[in-house]
Amino acid sequence: MADLLDHLRLAALPPHAEAFRGEVKHFLAQELPPTPAHVRSRSWLAFDAEFSRKLAARGWVGVTLPKQYGGAELDAFSRFVLVEELLAVGAPVGAHWIADRQSGPLILKFGSDAQKARYLPGICRGETFFCIGMSEPNSGSDLASVGTRAVRTDKGWRLNGRKIWTTNGHKCDYTIALVRTSGNPADRQAGLSQFVVDLKLPGITVRPIVDLTGDAHFSEMFFDDVELAEDALVGNEGDGWKQVNAELAFERSGPERLYSSIVLLDCWLAWLRETGRAEHQLETVGRFAAHLATLRQMSIALTAKLAAGESPVVEAALVKDLGTEFEQAVPAIIEAALGADPADPPGAELLRTLAYVSHMAPTFSLRGGTREILRGMIARGLGLR
Repeated sequence: MADLLDHLRLAALPPHAEAFRGEVKHFLAQELPPTPAHVRSRSWLAFDAEFSRKLAARGWVGVTLPKQYGGAELDAFSRFVLVEELLAVGAPVGAHWIADRQSGPLILKFGSDAQKARYLPGICRGETFFCIGMSEPNSGSDLASVGTRAVRTDKGWRLNGRKIWTTNGHKCDYTIALVRTSGNPADRQAGLSQFVVDLKLPGITVRPIVDLTGDAHFSEMFFDDVELAEDALVGNEGDGWKQVNAELAFERSGPERLYSSIVLLDCWLAWLRETGRAEHQLETVGRFAAHLATLRQMSIALTAKLAAGESPVVEAALVKDLGTEFEQAVPAIIEAALGADPADPPGAELLRTLAYVSHMAPTFSLRGGTREILRGMIARGLGLR
């Protein structure tokens, strides 16, 4: 582990990024109405196209994309600050989240000039929303075993298969799907490619999946003889594994892998202050603060690598694994603390927020790759496998 941590050098947010923080805070104070904590705790799952367009009007969707496509062309440090502030207040960012974080950068890096001109301006305007087409019912986080297939035709490609656990897929315009274009699942990484799939095409069925909280953030997609144009292919045929790993480095490295429970934590801290019970939980609060501060510093170190043009795949897997452990620990520890001190019952809003986050917490270690998959990656990075 020490060898791997050597690759995460201590880094600090540069002055221009910290100066940007004040601008973001002012915007959020002006544009976000007072909202209950149990609603804000949905944050990066919450789909609010109007709010995304307000962000886009400031240049804050596609924030790292070039200005020629409508982006702000800011660096990875500025995006870190933007994301951190959005999540800290529980802003509803789910509509543009995937396109901003990974689909746009993926197209910028591997897409053709025509694809960049077609998709990136819509992303930057907050008008074109993407979702992730990776997981499948029989594959889970083992992406190398995907069976959805695209075969060549005289007009382009014909797509058949299924994808599942697609966040906000039933509300998005496009998905970037990882599919097999040659061989079979036994060939593992070989023969995989990525395609931009217009979800309005004939042959596509998208069904929402209702979760334990009653929300329907996830969906399942069915592709039945979907005809794709030749230019739907992103990058080179067969390079899908390399491309998807670059994409996952973006997905796993940001502060969103630390802050899924942050609204609940703030709500609990506010209750402790209001009831005068903070002194009874000083040790627990201190542990939360130390844990979060360390993870945040690791995430900033990852951001420094991204800002330098690197693709820290293994380091991102480490931070994502440790980060989701923290996110899952927050509701469990708060539940235990409340149960051990019943003298002053918590308010209804704290309980509603705790109930939601507790129900959602098991998914934190699934999205972006399961714990088992990530730990396998980390073991290989350490030379243990």
